[in-house]
Amino acid sequence: MLLQETKPAEIKGFVRSGFEPVKKAFAENFAHRGELGAACCIYHQGEKVVDLWGGVRNRLTGEPWEEDTMVVVYSTTKGLAAMTLAMAHSRGWLDYDAPVCTYWADFAQNGKEAVTVRQLLAHQAGLFAFDEPVDKSLVADLDRLAVVLARQRPAWAPGTRQAYHAITLGFYENELLRRIDPQHRSLGQFFQDEIASPLGLDFYIRLPHTIPNSRLATVISPGFLKLLFGFPISLTLATLNPRSNIHRALVTNPGSGIVHDEQEIYSRDLEVPSGGGVGTARAIANAYSVFATDGHELGLRSETLRELAMPPVPPKSGFYDECMKGEAKFLLGFMKPCVAWPFHEPTAFGHPGAGGSLGFADPRSKIGYAYVTNRMGVALTGDPRDIALREALYSTTPAKVSLV
Repeated sequence: MLLQETKPAEIKGFVRSGFEPVKKAFAENFAHRGELGAACCIYHQGEKVVDLWGGVRNRLTGEPWEEDTMVVVYSTTKGLAAMTLAMAHSRGWLDYDAPVCTYWADFAQNGKEAVTVRQLLAHQAGLFAFDEPVDKSLVADLDRLAVVLARQRPAWAPGTRQAYHAITLGFYENELLRRIDPQHRSLGQFFQDEIASPLGLDFYIRLPHTIPNSRLATVISPGFLKLLFGFPISLTLATLNPRSNIHRALVTNPGSGIVHDEQEIYSRDLEVPSGGGVGTARAIANAYSVFATDGHELGLRSETLRELAMPPVPPKSGFYDECMKGEAKFLLGFMKPCVAWPFHEPTAFGHPGAGGSLGFADPRSKIGYAYVTNRMGVALTGDPRDIALREALYSTTPAKVSLV
């Protein structure tokens, strides 16, 4: 099929007075930074102040990115998934410092009996890969998957090292939530019932068949050469090594490709809470806005919000990540700002996704932010398109905060 001739991107949406630099940066992403289709949304003090979208959702057909277009956001999903456990904490169902086996007795196998919820959610449990085969049919059967999760042996003593649980974290979160929720709902169902529906969010951790393909943006890979040379050489070599931690965590068994479907663009009725979330920038920013303010819309307790704003606690060997080959900081399922990922104020929390998407809450400035795209980038420590938007945001008078 021939590609349609590229046309100047039409930018739609609005910005409130004072936030015009964000719109300028968004337009420049299309003109100078290779953007294809994207959206950016920002809430400030609970008010939507930026809501922009533009470009095309499908490069082959040239169909435009519409106001309600949704796209897979890969690991940005982790932040939305972590919100469900924060809700459980606010309701008194979950103690972050309790052993996981307090709530899930079968988890106490093969050296995991002392793993705390906090360690698990900070990628410090050594459970970043599976030793047993895990495919789409197993992921769809939560009871069978729970058995595999419970008997997985940690790669090292939990709490001693950090390794990015790229895919596995969400499955462990899902089973933990099923155990503590009085209704025993899955994480995706809980998110829909208790967060998405009350806030009116177009975001799904289990995308239903009722969502038509016409609402979904198709993702464009950066290509082999960009993938090969765009990342730090040590990470690239590790990713190509089938025995490496990052290859085992991200590429195989079941691999990040599990979230895609040839006929329906994205997998339907399948929960991959670490990387399968599909939605709009507006939904992500709205959710983070609630967490950046007082959380009253979701009944969040101040104790929970204080927990999320706290500094992360490192494992014994520090914040060097054995999968990502560099520093990263995590807290309660979220990523926290660090030298490699300086998304502003230390009390902020959120999560980036492969290809460039990002969502975060900045409690000090009361900002909920989200950027999503369908042209995947290769920057490991912040996509240039996203960085341009955040720099524009924090240059505005209303934001009144400087980059860290």
